[in-house]
Amino acid sequence: MKEELVKKAYEVAKSRYAEMGVDTEAVLKQLQEFHLSLHCWQADDVHGFEVRAGAMSGGIQSTGDFPGAARNIDELRMDILKAKSLIPGSHRLNLHEIYGDFKGKVVDRDEVTVEYFQSWIDWAKENQTLLDFNSSSFSHPKSGSLSLANPDEGIRRFWIEHTKRCRDIANAMGEAQGDPCIMNLWVHDGCKDVSVNHALYRNLLKQSLDEIFEKEQPMMKDCIEGKVFGIGLESFTVGSHDFYTAYAAKYDKILTIDTGHYHPTEMPGDKVSAVLPFVKELMLHVSRPVRWDSDHVTIMDDPTQDLFFEIVRADALDRVHYGLDFFDGSINRIGAYVIGSRSAQKCMLRALLEPREAISKLELAGEGYKVLALIEEQKAMPWQAVYDEFCVRNNVPVGADFIKEIDQYVADVTSKRN
Repeated sequence: MKEELVKKAYEVAKSRYAEMGVDTEAVLKQLQEFHLSLHCWQADDVHGFEVRAGAMSGGIQSTGDFPGAARNIDELRMDILKAKSLIPGSHRLNLHEIYGDFKGKVVDRDEVTVEYFQSWIDWAKENQTLLDFNSSSFSHPKSGSLSLANPDEGIRRFWIEHTKRCRDIANAMGEAQGDPCIMNLWVHDGCKDVSVNHALYRNLLKQSLDEIFEKEQPMMKDCIEGKVFGIGLESFTVGSHDFYTAYAAKYDKILTIDTGHYHPTEMPGDKVSAVLPFVKELMLHVSRPVRWDSDHVTIMDDPTQDLFFEIVRADALDRVHYGLDFFDGSINRIGAYVIGSRSAQKCMLRALLEPREAISKLELAGEGYKVLALIEEQKAMPWQAVYDEFCVRNNVPVGADFIKEIDQYVADVTSKRN
């Protein structure tokens, strides 16, 4: 019965959009090719599987202690598959290095090899999932305030070796899956209070990056990610946006735009068309900052919607990679996965449904009021009916029906975890 109602609503929406010159069938095909890279760290609050003691550090903080967090690699994989079953489309999985299959063995980060990710490669192939990767410079005895920018030669070389090995792992993942693995490099390096050595730290970071990127890795792609500040490192960030934007443009690297890594008055979406003339591709880390880089679950707020509008309007769908980067331990973690992923999809759908060619012509003709009128009309168009149809075609719950499935999963699985 519900599928019949969805179909009727979709046919009405299809006609409404056709009147505006938008082909919803073509849009649904585009949305099917919109692959999110789900972040493994939502399922366990960024703990990972290293044998180590101590709290998270280096600018990483997950808040909340909602019951049922994944405690080991099997539970994490189970939770990720459950979340994926409730999200329409096909999606990648983004791993941090600390999520290796170490099997209780102490493996320091400058010793890690693809051996500890082979079970991930096998699991991903079995579950038709492509992998992405991240180096991990935080929550380690040698993290401190500086890693790749550390004047201490021994510490700096430790993190250079770690990052080189992560690139080797990412390349092996890409070879195994026949599709380049996207590897993101973010380090927390900075100063808590006033510093006079900004130039020194930035020159050291550049030297480290130059050495890390020396080796050609044909089946992986390098992304570099800046930030305004880190927790406990509020006064100065070595890898600022200016630093990484310049580096990416000069050395042909992918620039990562994390929606939580800007000043509150900055709009990440506006950066898309600003940097695309100078960099080949962009990587997104989509979350929701509340007053700071708090990594709340992605919702359909204005900044996220504007970000996806800018990508589509720039005709850059094939030049952007889409990762999620929230980690909320205060609510059901699988529910967070599903809400955040579906919200990102809905933002992309609304952007794809915009009659942008018609609006663009009106703007260039100086018909400003018509531009504003059509943009405002778009907000009330029946885009939700198109998304419901997308869910039906992908055999996933429509609307809020996923809540029942998550509740059942809690009763059967996560409630039994200590």
